[in-house]
Amino acid sequence: MPQPPHWAARRSAISVQLMTQFGLDHGLTVEQCLAGTGLDWRLLADPGAEVAASQELQLLRNIAQGLGHLPGAGLEAGQRYRLNTYGIWGFALLSSPNYRSAAQLGLRYLDLTYAFHRIYLVEVGEEAHLVFDDEDVPEDLRSFLLERDVAGALSVQRDLTNAKLPLMGARFRIAAPADAAPYRDLLGLTPEFAAADNRIIIPRRLLDLPLPGANPQVAQHCEEQCRILLARRRERGGFAGRVRDLLLARTGQATDMERLADELHLTSRTLRRKLEAEGTSFRLLQDEVRQTLAEELLASTGLSLEEIADRLGYGEVSNFLHAFKRWRGMTPGRYRRERTRAAHPSP
Repeated sequence: MPQPPHWAARRSAISVQLMTQFGLDHGLTVEQCLAGTGLDWRLLADPGAEVAASQELQLLRNIAQGLGHLPGAGLEAGQRYRLNTYGIWGFALLSSPNYRSAAQLGLRYLDLTYAFHRIYLVEVGEEAHLVFDDEDVPEDLRSFLLERDVAGALSVQRDLTNAKLPLMGARFRIAAPADAAPYRDLLGLTPEFAAADNRIIIPRRLLDLPLPGANPQVAQHCEEQCRILLARRRERGGFAGRVRDLLLARTGQATDMERLADELHLTSRTLRRKLEAEGTSFRLLQDEVRQTLAEELLASTGLSLEEIADRLGYGEVSNFLHAFKRWRGMTPGRYRRERTRAAHPSP
């Protein structure tokens, strides 16, 4: 079964506000931007509002179609995302000691951003590669979203370091545009197009440079707030909440989608459709439940990793280790040690 998209959770409406203004600045109307999204224009005045990822995707689809004649429209759109656009996530990065730790923290809480790519940092020899995995990106938005997410990442970096990042190279899966000048202007080089994957490459040594806003205490506090915010956004109501509660009650039991559908007197197809209507999936809910319980068991019990993996329904402890590292960006052992230190600080 394929992994659910990482962006299935609800997200802040600030991105909708930014992109609607971007459309307005280029001659589109509010009605054109919001067509088919189910969003009310009054939402644009509420800084605390949240939207479903599917609604933002429809907005971006409207803008991409309306501005398709503009070379590099997504690159221009992405530059509107500044560090302060992201709230507590941005403050957490700004307070990090160096670019590597900022990147690792930022990617750990990627669901608090507006990216539709899965983004990874890979260190290879003297190079550091920021990889933009487009597996979950809708085909019709692949070019626009790649431009937006790459430009947005570079905009955040500039705000972190107060300097433009010197790139060693860039390659993208999309076809070469008729006009590559917007890419050269932003990246300082001409990317390789029609490549095997999407990535930008910087000198690895830059990862260790200190950040001007470094403050370990503030960074720790901000990361905790990121964790709380992400957990709140993942809370489920409606039908998805009911499914999540059933999964919680059956943790460790062999509960697949077909069995759960039978219990709810539904077909698995109907179950899948109802969850998709609420912006989630059975696999995503199962992951959320396992992550919540794994963190609780690691922090509050002396169970071994093998015992925890068994309680969560993993046949092999290696599968649990892999899943936990994907959730938290660290091993279960490290997470347990850090929680223990936080609960019992040294005098």
